[in-house]
Amino acid sequence: MKKSNLICIANIGKPRGLKGEFYINSFCSPPENIIEYKKHILCNDHNIEFDYIKKNNSKFLAKIKDINNVDDIKRFTNINLYIPSRSLPELPSDQIYWHDLVGMKVIGINKNEILGEVKAVNNFGANDCLVIKPINESVDDKERLIPFIKETFIKLIDKKEKILKVNWQSDY
Repeated sequence: MKKSNLICIANIGKPRGLKGEFYINSFCSPPENIIEYKKHILCNDHNIEFDYIKKNNSKFLAKIKDINNVDDIKRFTNINLYIPSRSLPELPSDQIYWHDLVGMKVIGINKNEILGEVKAVNNFGANDCLVIKPINESVDDKERLIPFIKETFIKLIDKKEKILKVNWQSDY
């Protein structure tokens, strides 16, 4: 399966105990969704069969079938876990997954200028931020950070045309 069709949802944390159990770091929102995806999880393009993924206080514990000792699970520490994007539930028309924003053309509505395209979505603390990289048609060669705040900065998301219209000027 192409890497572009995969969504990173977690990684394998440190082992717990001696019988192959480990902490799993969920990147899902909410984090508990990791439990729902356990039948679809891939590691190095191979399906993983879990005995369980369960919440333990504020963390998640997991066990992979047929891995029964600490030495075997240590080899997997820090490995990312993925699901195929088709395994994600369909969203209402007014919502979008972050990975679907990547590659969208960004247009400033004030002067109808092309600012670039979404390179990534990051969270630097206060709120999510779009990282905009310049493209050939861009008004300049600046990389920009635009806060992902609907109505204030994000004015329109056109999933079909892959266009994002923003209230952002090129000289910000």
